[in-house]
Amino acid sequence: MPEKFARNLFVAAVAAASLTVGWPGSATAATAPPSAHLSDARIVQHFDLAGGRMPENIALEPDGSVDLAFSAARQIARVTRDGSVRVLATLPAPADGGTHTPALGFPLVTGLVRDAHGTLYLLYATGTAELTGVWRLTPGGAPERIAALPADGLPNGLALDSGLLYVTDSVRGEVRRVPAGGGDATLWADGPELAPAGFLGANGLKIHNGAVWVSNMDRGTLLRIPLRRNGTAGPAETRAEQLPGIDDFAFVGRGDRIVAALDQSNQVALVEPDGTHSIVLGARDGLQNPTAVAVRGDTVYVTSAAYLTEQDPNLLTARIRPRG
Repeated sequence: MPEKFARNLFVAAVAAASLTVGWPGSATAATAPPSAHLSDARIVQHFDLAGGRMPENIALEPDGSVDLAFSAARQIARVTRDGSVRVLATLPAPADGGTHTPALGFPLVTGLVRDAHGTLYLLYATGTAELTGVWRLTPGGAPERIAALPADGLPNGLALDSGLLYVTDSVRGEVRRVPAGGGDATLWADGPELAPAGFLGANGLKIHNGAVWVSNMDRGTLLRIPLRRNGTAGPAETRAEQLPGIDDFAFVGRGDRIVAALDQSNQVALVEPDGTHSIVLGARDGLQNPTAVAVRGDTVYVTSAAYLTEQDPNLLTARIRPRG
């Protein structure tokens, strides 16, 4: 499917969902003063929109490079500190062009994580049973699927913990778990808190302080699901609300402070442990439908896929500064 047509389908789907769900144009800021802010924001890399190089997710390399999932190009690429971009792998195109991919109508690479040995795990949504699933890319190797996921779903967020991969499905509204070595994907959590409300539900996913944290894009919520000692899911707790269009997010330090991408409003929010939040980056900083966030030390990395703006997909960095 031509990338331009694929993007038009995405724009139409998001526009329809926005009318249905009633996303506001910007997030409601916290009433309390933020404890930190972001400064020195700058775009460090621009990408080719026409070639489908729309960065959907990010993984950090120890040498300062970053790995990106280029969604519509079906690629994983590495951006080095000197700005060079190298494609590590291109996933096979589905025979039907991916037109049956739920919610979007085009095949796309979504979640991306790296293990301690440099192996990358990624998610691929195609609407086909043959290709949809969890894929693995070892250093210098070729991509291989290690677990099938439901073809009628949209695998999106991905996290790795203790040899297990956790996957959100934004259409089916659930979290599945897969052995990192490969095998069956089993249902780990579902329920109304994870379900979509017109377009996409459970989205970003992180494992932090004994829990699986999940964002719900349609509902604008951030959820904490306790990870019990026997590996099962506890009841979901809503930890933050009024975050319309929330996509991926990342934790700042060891506590529960979060930076989150708000896709439709071209913003990044700083979410405090008590659930209040403030807007710390916006369109004026160069955000173009931000999709993913990563934190290394006091540096925040934000990818912009430009799904709706259709202008300048990019990678942006900023510094975390304490207030006062």
